[in-house]
Amino acid sequence: MGTAQQVNSSYRRIQPYVEIMDSTLRDGEQTSGVSFLPHEKLVIARKLLKDVRVDRIEVASARVSEGERDAVSMICRYARQAGMLERVEVLGFVDGHLSVDWIDSCGGRVINLLAKGSLRHCGNQLHKTPHEHLDDILRTIGYARGKGFTVNLYLEDWSNGMKDSPDYVYTMMDGLCDAGIRRFMLPDTLGIMNPLQVIEYFRKMQKRYPGTHFDFHAHNDYDLAVSNSLAAVLSGAKGLHVTVNGLGERCGNAPLSSVQVILKDQFHAATGINESELNPVSRMVEGYSGIAVAPNRPIVGENVFTQVAGVHADGDNKAGLYCNELVPERFGRRREYALGKTSGRANIARNLEELGLELTPEQTQKITRRITELGDRKEIVTQEDLPFIVSDVLKHTAPEDKIRLVSYVVSLASGLKPLASIKVNICGREYEASSTGDGQYDAFVKALRCIYRDALGRTFPTLENYAVSIPPGGRTDALVQTVITWRCGDRLLRTRGLDADQTEAAIKATFKMLNIIEDNGKNNK
Repeated sequence: MGTAQQVNSSYRRIQPYVEIMDSTLRDGEQTSGVSFLPHEKLVIARKLLKDVRVDRIEVASARVSEGERDAVSMICRYARQAGMLERVEVLGFVDGHLSVDWIDSCGGRVINLLAKGSLRHCGNQLHKTPHEHLDDILRTIGYARGKGFTVNLYLEDWSNGMKDSPDYVYTMMDGLCDAGIRRFMLPDTLGIMNPLQVIEYFRKMQKRYPGTHFDFHAHNDYDLAVSNSLAAVLSGAKGLHVTVNGLGERCGNAPLSSVQVILKDQFHAATGINESELNPVSRMVEGYSGIAVAPNRPIVGENVFTQVAGVHADGDNKAGLYCNELVPERFGRRREYALGKTSGRANIARNLEELGLELTPEQTQKITRRITELGDRKEIVTQEDLPFIVSDVLKHTAPEDKIRLVSYVVSLASGLKPLASIKVNICGREYEASSTGDGQYDAFVKALRCIYRDALGRTFPTLENYAVSIPPGGRTDALVQTVITWRCGDRLLRTRGLDADQTEAAIKATFKMLNIIEDNGKNNK
């Protein structure tokens, strides 16, 4: 049996439990440009503890700011009421009583003490000998334990310590292993390690200090954070540190979602993570951080459960030939079949089936050709576009749009809110309304909402997402493509408008959505 098979087989038998500590609110906040407000930290912390069910969260660094004090106090208050206070951790420093007292004043009971894990850091940053630093650490630990704290300890720059000064690392461990530390946390602070080094160094630590609880904290500078984390588990690490969406300093940390699925699927390790909440917490952190998730990021990216090639859709129809264990339903998502020049009949047939449209093979072929033409021009085709493409291609004698824009005027003046006056025809009857808004399109939509609310007694759909793209080149007359996602009850619709004017493109997308709802009889009356 080969090495990989031996590893897989042994993990199937043992199925170890791996603690997951999420550091989004501490290390993740060190991402350039990211700063969470106290209430945002509380919301994320509750989501991680209650819904995602990570084992622990690291929520802040001690003594940073009054805002951090407020955030830690709010989180600790919630965690105490929920019986989860021991799962909330705060980074503290070897500063005598200062960090411990700060955390204590916030209601925290767990300190993650930051000590130096390499001789270079100890000498060049602290200007102390290893034994002087060790004495300082022991005094801080003694004070923290005297106040009833749980103490975990980071050996900062441990990876370089093992490479360049292993005797220093062992000196620190020898002096600390009987000091009442709950977990020793071993960081690859500069993201320099590869999986083979992780295995080598972890096994040395395990052999020298058997029975010690070691965590591994990976950084992603060489794009190896996930691989290194798994190598650490393979070598006996009992805990891993992650962040939502891989946030963190420089290139970030190991992403929670990727670590979870590889632990479960590839190593058959057990965790407490609720996988159906990985996507919701990703969206939440994306919104609060302002850092967009790449569409192709595994598990949580927008496109990762979208098949584009027609041959893949055909294979899915034939015993799921292009599916793996990462089925979208596992994460509360669903598989989609993109429409473009590589779609093919199988892909388009899947979308038509979901819409309840039944076409002959000849008709489907015509639709396929039209979508291929659109794809060649790099136009995005959504599932909601299909009925319109079908009507256009097959020359159906369908009635005109039931909801049409008759006319509108949008005014913009310095110092005044934009004003929109509109006239629309809904099922043969005309309605007028005016409204101001924070922008031209906002004013237009608010006027539409007035008509739906006051004249029709209907609920206007909620705008969920609004994206604008302009083709490369930077020309002032470039076409603007506006893609808007709407929520109508429990249904999401994504519609597209294309025009030289951004507001006009958004209006086209809006009326397309209203006609889809009208045609499907989905209005809330």
